[in-house]
Amino acid sequence: MNVNELMERVVRDDVKFITLQFTDLHGVVKENIIPVEELETALKSGIWFDGSSIEGFSRIQESDLYLKPDPNTYIVLPWSASENTARLICEIYNPDGTPFEGDPRLVLKNVINEATEMGFIYNTGPEPEFYLFKDDIPIDREGYFDLSSNYTIIKDMIIILQRFGMHVENAHHEVGTGQYEIDFEYAPALITADRLVTLKYIVKKVAKMNSLHATFMAKPLMKKAGSGLHIHQSLFNLNNENLFYDANDDYRLSDLAYNFMAGQMKHIKELCAILCPTVNSYKRLVVGYEAPVYITWASMNRSALIRIPKWFEQKPKSARIELRCPDPTCNPYLAFAVLLKAGLDGIKNKLEPPEPVEENVYQLAETDRDKNIDTLPSSLIEALMEMKSSKLIKDTFGEYLFNRYLSIKIKEWDEFRMHVTEWEREKYMNMY
Repeated sequence: MNVNELMERVVRDDVKFITLQFTDLHGVVKENIIPVEELETALKSGIWFDGSSIEGFSRIQESDLYLKPDPNTYIVLPWSASENTARLICEIYNPDGTPFEGDPRLVLKNVINEATEMGFIYNTGPEPEFYLFKDDIPIDREGYFDLSSNYTIIKDMIIILQRFGMHVENAHHEVGTGQYEIDFEYAPALITADRLVTLKYIVKKVAKMNSLHATFMAKPLMKKAGSGLHIHQSLFNLNNENLFYDANDDYRLSDLAYNFMAGQMKHIKELCAILCPTVNSYKRLVVGYEAPVYITWASMNRSALIRIPKWFEQKPKSARIELRCPDPTCNPYLAFAVLLKAGLDGIKNKLEPPEPVEENVYQLAETDRDKNIDTLPSSLIEALMEMKSSKLIKDTFGEYLFNRYLSIKIKEWDEFRMHVTEWEREKYMNMY
């Protein structure tokens, strides 16, 4: 949709207000509401806001930033019947009209442009999991794929997602009590990132409208399943042919797919600071809950970091790899950007992955694991130290955003490091 088409749609839909949305460095949705009469100004020169008040953005002396809407993200909000309000996702610009280097969406677009120049379209399909709580208690006691009494709420979410132009493929109860997953259509990475941000926004909105609390926190409950964000990935060429498919390979994967996968496995430790970005993320990445700990790949083995899903032989376009360590607290723009950059590095350098490990890695003898299999970081600070020396992430983010991200996340770790928990008091108060 171009600018003229957008202005015509706004009139036709009788829109009165526009909510301009973007994400901060954490991937949290921020919004600024303007009267529809200001839309033309927003499209031409942007709407000013104070960037110093947004986590990870400008310093006080560089606070003037501008939001410019992407016309392709236009949708009328389905819950704004009295005064029609439309949503537009924005990109962020400096006062001189140049793109703001701290804009997460811009980071992804830059890497996508690099892939396009190489003849690739990067497609992704995330599987976001989340919990629903009522007064801090999970809303049900059901388990995986059980018939839940709360599917009415999930159906409401699906209906609204569909009104946002998203094709929902399925929704089901997950392993944890009160835990659900909603999957939507596979698409180019920028579209998918926009949709994932929108899905989280809608899930939280519908939950609140039903007096519930939705959380995408990685591990909200002790000894219960964590919430993951498995990311399916593939590269297509500009003729819409899947470049990951090879009918003659045992795993039906091409050499290009193996190179791409090897790039991600090579860099995965440093990528974890982006893919698993919170202190809490690493309480999910533990043995026993189907979250990966070891850097392996396989087809049937769900303890592997990267799984090769089975697909129908008559659907070669479905050839893909599934990365299983990310969780839904990540910023999707930054996550997809570093994943693509790592995959492209594998292609450029013709990297080869290690041999697959189809056995359950958790059940291998410790000596066998130690010989050949490396592990993911076990804490946020370990991941941040890997990131700190990462040329790949610095090249992806640019120096400004790289340093801002590290600074914010190290501060988060320090806050946690100095916090005394209830567990510590219970464990040590009477012991010493």
